[in-house]
Amino acid sequence: MDEPTIGLHFVDIKHLMDILHALVLKGNTVIIIEHNIDVIAECDWLLDLGPDGGENGGRVVAFGTPDDVSKTRGSYTGQFLRELFLRT
Repeated sequence: MDEPTIGLHFVDIKHLMDILHALVLKGNTVIIIEHNIDVIAECDWLLDLGPDGGENGGRVVAFGTPDDVSKTRGSYTGQFLRELFLRT
């Protein structure tokens, strides 16, 4: 799914995440491309591409659990995950 949360109200995002988690619990694999850090933090496994966009991107910057990625220096996603984890 490509950025499934764009334009959704936070209540609808919660509902979508519940559905996606239910699919995973039934043995399905769910792959999403997402920029919403709250959604990213709920994923089981991340692949962070970068370090920037376009010609300056497309390389694997970090991969692993959200916790693993949060500890990866040079990952913008990791930086935002660290900040999110400090707030929660």
